[in-house]
Amino acid sequence: MKTHQREIMVYYNPESGSDRKCVAHAQGMVTHIKTYAHAKTPSNGTSWEQIITALNVHPRELLNKAHPYYQANIRGRDFDREGWINVLRYNPELIKAPIAMRGSRAVVCASPTDIYRLTA
Repeated sequence: MKTHQREIMVYYNPESGSDRKCVAHAQGMVTHIKTYAHAKTPSNGTSWEQIITALNVHPRELLNKAHPYYQANIRGRDFDREGWINVLRYNPELIKAPIAMRGSRAVVCASPTDIYRLTA
């Protein structure tokens, strides 16, 4: 899922104001942007593997641990890497912040302006 240097891909929740601001900042940075809404875009394990590798984080770090579904069904459980990727694939509403990629680099945008870290 490597993107071109002139293009930014944002995987986000369109119902979140902060996530929409992140997309707006990306649109101000480049003319080519691809946005993928959590619920409307099917994802596969290979794409998630590439995103996690680019982020250099454990998949668990991308999850909102305060979400009720996480508390009821995932808290206290341990999965292998493939298991965590499946949690992300089938429960995108648990992702705590938008994820942006440019080229082979990726960032988790906890703040809408975090997307600017892709320009360095």
